[in-house]
Amino acid sequence: MLVRKDRQAGEGYQVPIGQAAYPAPFKGRLEFNPPVHENWNIVHIGMRMPESRQIYVCADNCMRGVVLTAAEMNASDRFSYVVLEEKDLYEGNLEDVTIDGVSSCIEKLEERPPVVMVFLVCLHHFIGTDTGRVYRELEKRFPDICFLRCWMDPIMQKLGLTPDQKLRKAMLDPLEAPETRDERAVSFLLDNFPLEKESDLCRHLEGWGIRVRQITDCKTFEEFKGLASSGLYVTRSAPGLYGLEKMARRTGGDYLYLPCAVSYEEIRQETEDLCGRLGIPVMDFEEREKECDRALERALALIGDTPLAIDYLGVPRPLGLAGLLLDKGFHVTRVYLDAVSPEEEQVFLDLQERYPDLLLCSTIHVSLRLKHGDAPETLAIGPKAAWLTGTDHFVNLVEMNGMWGYDALIRLSSMMEEAFLHAGDPRDVLPRKGFGCESCI
Repeated sequence: MLVRKDRQAGEGYQVPIGQAAYPAPFKGRLEFNPPVHENWNIVHIGMRMPESRQIYVCADNCMRGVVLTAAEMNASDRFSYVVLEEKDLYEGNLEDVTIDGVSSCIEKLEERPPVVMVFLVCLHHFIGTDTGRVYRELEKRFPDICFLRCWMDPIMQKLGLTPDQKLRKAMLDPLEAPETRDERAVSFLLDNFPLEKESDLCRHLEGWGIRVRQITDCKTFEEFKGLASSGLYVTRSAPGLYGLEKMARRTGGDYLYLPCAVSYEEIRQETEDLCGRLGIPVMDFEEREKECDRALERALALIGDTPLAIDYLGVPRPLGLAGLLLDKGFHVTRVYLDAVSPEEEQVFLDLQERYPDLLLCSTIHVSLRLKHGDAPETLAIGPKAAWLTGTDHFVNLVEMNGMWGYDALIRLSSMMEEAFLHAGDPRDVLPRKGFGCESCI
């Protein structure tokens, strides 16, 4: 018997945080994918590595998305693919098809790249492909190329490491222990957005003679490998932590995870950790916090009691930001997320006690295909919150656009004022993939 899934799902797409369960406020069931595609995928992330080429070995139905992503970001000249057919599976020669297909792609190039990312897929898992043989043979045929072991296997998304985590780890595999280490340099690795040179963190480090190095500064593969010579490795990306730990152990380096911090206490603690590792004094917290207070007060004076909605795609710490804004007097009514990150467990418990009526709203519940657009008067922070509320007033950012610390809060306050005063065009902006990447759209 056919059952209407939206009726079966009922009204379970939102719950007051006071009644929500940790870490999963919503039951797993049929999912709806809203037409918002601003987060970075594996194509965008891989293109960060200079002089690299990506080769996907996949059936054509899945190939469509990655081909379009490469085209949309003006990177088709760094992208190749091998299409798998049904006969390649039942004839039992998937290893040979993969090796020969990748080899053919490379041999057709006018100039060989120094590094090639070979993306295997779910089918290679299903068939039990000898991936070790695949890479050994490719390295034998092309000894001048560094082959990275990458995956596009979303079937593993909830069972182990995600394709994102595997890719970021693979990107660091070529980095080796340096002969000499520059203790006055820090390498920010595996972040989608660079830490801006004018940010307070960069200015503070460089003011004390600490050189800040990032993947976006590298023009060649050799320069990228040179990032291993820094005295400290840092990532602000949760999916990058696994790869960074592996690299630090392999190279004998020190590393630090510096996640998005939105509370004053977190910013202080993480800044102290970073400065302590580098042996430099910390910045003037009191003055920066006063600047944040003034910026938030200006925004509140303008925005008033306008309902605010925050989503996890725009802000990696959505509950933390909701708590900060609520404490400052803003009228935060909704936080869009589908699970609570372990990094926000304590914030979740705190909000349950102090703001039990704050609504947690799913972004993938099947009912949302009919329920979205129910709060057009809202000021949204993040693309999913914008689409799901139906508002034209939204702060268009993903992963805080790479902003961090006090600087991020001051700039976000200004962006909220701008969004309140001027409507945007969600139909034009929100569907764009890889917000922050080069795009031909």
